[in-house]
Amino acid sequence: MTIPFIDLKTQQARIRSEVEKGFAKVLDHGIYIMGPEVAELEEQLQNYCGVKHAISCSSGTDALVLPLMALEIGRGDAVFVPSFTFTASAEAIALVGATPVFVDVDPVSFNIDLQSLKAAIEKVKKEKVLTARAIMPVDLFGLPASYEELNQLADEQGLLVLSDAAQSFSAEDADQKVGGLTHVTATSFFPAKPLGCYGDGGAVFTNDDLLAEKIKSVRVHGRGTSKYDNIRIGMNARLDTMQAVVLIEKLKILEDELQKRQQVANNYAQLLGNMVIAPKVAIGKKSAWAQYTISSPKRDKIAQVLKEKNIPAQIYYEKPIHKQTAYKDGLVSPSGLAVTEELSKTLISLPMHPYLEEDVQQQIAEAVKSAVL
Repeated sequence: MTIPFIDLKTQQARIRSEVEKGFAKVLDHGIYIMGPEVAELEEQLQNYCGVKHAISCSSGTDALVLPLMALEIGRGDAVFVPSFTFTASAEAIALVGATPVFVDVDPVSFNIDLQSLKAAIEKVKKEKVLTARAIMPVDLFGLPASYEELNQLADEQGLLVLSDAAQSFSAEDADQKVGGLTHVTATSFFPAKPLGCYGDGGAVFTNDDLLAEKIKSVRVHGRGTSKYDNIRIGMNARLDTMQAVVLIEKLKILEDELQKRQQVANNYAQLLGNMVIAPKVAIGKKSAWAQYTISSPKRDKIAQVLKEKNIPAQIYYEKPIHKQTAYKDGLVSPSGLAVTEELSKTLISLPMHPYLEEDVQQQIAEAVKSAVL
């Protein structure tokens, strides 16, 4: 039996007939980019997240770039971001000409560490070479960062918070969905995400009316009143209508899938016991469980045993961004990135999706146990 790391096939079977009906409607009306389904999706996303504006776009990376451009963050500006994340987070900062300043993460939540962040902000402000402009926390593996503390720190320091919620769409903190936890939030609809389309896609969320209008303008070449009235530098970052059709149907089953993901996470925790360090979710928070990531000093042995048993697993992130060639000369927090570098040696993600059966989980857990005993 082949065990999928993420089971999109079973999910597709569940919604395929309705998706095909939606595709047929698009073929009939012929508006393949920014068609009526896109507006319908954006309204549903706003209602789901409890925010005033949901602005769809062409990818999760573009969802980060759009607000940076709209906020006119660029050359000479510093944006603080964890090194323990996917390259797109820092890449978006670099693409607008700003400088990513890498900070460490918390050893339990794997999200941005407040003390490391404070040290980095203090260093940038003291040196006065760059202007501190924004914080980009990343909600790793589906768990929201500590936004109450981050928002307070940002207010004290005169900074903006741009949340990279590529992995955490549908997660919650204090009954507020991701999207409404800070000033502006970006997410990804890459197929493997908790809410994913059948290609690339993303969205930006905010309650700021003026910022929303600027983002919508940047999304279409900096457009003003018409296609020949471009009032700012922009880009082509529109969402295809076909992808909106897929997302509308997936949004209908998202809450049910989230409950199933939580049950899978609960099962893993029970099956694995204290054999490894299991992920922890603080009281008041809900994870989207984009990944189920465990920690063990025997990580490489676990990976080897799983491979031998044809069980898929992923290592995130064995080479943190600050160690990658493109960012080797980047700035790092003066307190160092010790946790980031340790986690890159100990974390491994197991199969996680709403359709993972208990007997398969039992098989995965037994393989993990055999590797650590």
